[in-house]
Amino acid sequence: MKKDFSSLKRPKYPMPEFIDEALAKHKLYEKYESRPAYQQNDYIHWISSAKREETRQKRLLQMLDELKKGGKYMNMEYKGK
Repeated sequence: MKKDFSSLKRPKYPMPEFIDEALAKHKLYEKYESRPAYQQNDYIHWISSAKREETRQKRLLQMLDELKKGGKYMNMEYKGK
């Protein structure tokens, strides 16, 4: 099923290859895709907009951890569907 991004208030950001590879490597694509469109888009922008590589990697690891454990979205409580 294709996710509907039409209600986003920001532009839809393209998936960077390094995030795509990390989701696949950690087998978290299904959990990522189960998140609402705005969360997927926010994660991509938040991670890829970091100026320093160190910050990008820190944010990527936070996203992966939140997806793996559930219950969090960008360090805020998230109950999901």
